[in-house]
Amino acid sequence: MPRFKLTIEYAGTRYSGWQIQKNAKTVQGLLDRAVRTVSARTDFELYGSGRTDAGVHALAQVAHLDLSTTLPPDTLRGRLNDELPADINILAAEVVPHRFHARHDAVARRYLYQIARRRTAFAKAYVWWVKDPIVVDRMREAAPSFVGMKDFQSFGARAQENDNRMQQTERSTLVLVDRLDIAEDGDLVLVAIEGSHFLWKMVRRIVGVLVEIGRGGLEPAAAATFLASASGAPARLTAPPSGLFLERVYYGHDARTVSLRAATPISPCATFRAG
Repeated sequence: MPRFKLTIEYAGTRYSGWQIQKNAKTVQGLLDRAVRTVSARTDFELYGSGRTDAGVHALAQVAHLDLSTTLPPDTLRGRLNDELPADINILAAEVVPHRFHARHDAVARRYLYQIARRRTAFAKAYVWWVKDPIVVDRMREAAPSFVGMKDFQSFGARAQENDNRMQQTERSTLVLVDRLDIAEDGDLVLVAIEGSHFLWKMVRRIVGVLVEIGRGGLEPAAAATFLASASGAPARLTAPPSGLFLERVYYGHDARTVSLRAATPISPCATFRAG
């Protein structure tokens, strides 16, 4: 039985996240259904690199699929895409050794968050529109506090916030963040964070704290304070899921190239004249 590595993009707006759930529409659930339709089989394994939550998007989610089929990878990709809705798309399919595991072999993940400085009619589902002025230099001053091996207990959601999640007390809150970059692209402020793994809601809470610093509601030194001791402030500042994208999952010797750009660009607001 061959093992396929699938690279998948999706807009998460209509879904209750990646992972299959009872009585909820998820990306993995629809992909599972597509595999059953295309292959007429039920004895397969579909395993993702990690969860994305409701409303969160992916530019390159990775999954492995164990499926008994004679279809070449590109034919399989095309037939699965024919069964999937337009907001889920398999970018690539390739045969990989059975020792490859989408989750366990991942060495790092990179997330992108898009903050809009203006109201947008077209990209609402892909940004967080912040009405207040944001001073990006203040955000950049705080950003280094998050880089390195740190205890993110203030930034990870508690288990009781979602009974279906693994008990947070059973997991370490230590996370290695390799880098955190902030850039401006048109009317967007982009935050990209790369690390070994991330706690539930951790990226959105980091973004929320950075935005509050950019607004002037917190001093840049607050980031280090929240890491030094437990605080409920990051939870209250959690950014919405709409602006978050799983940008890349890294394996083995993958090159860690950095090209910070918008997933859904927004042109700077302009003044238009009639006629």
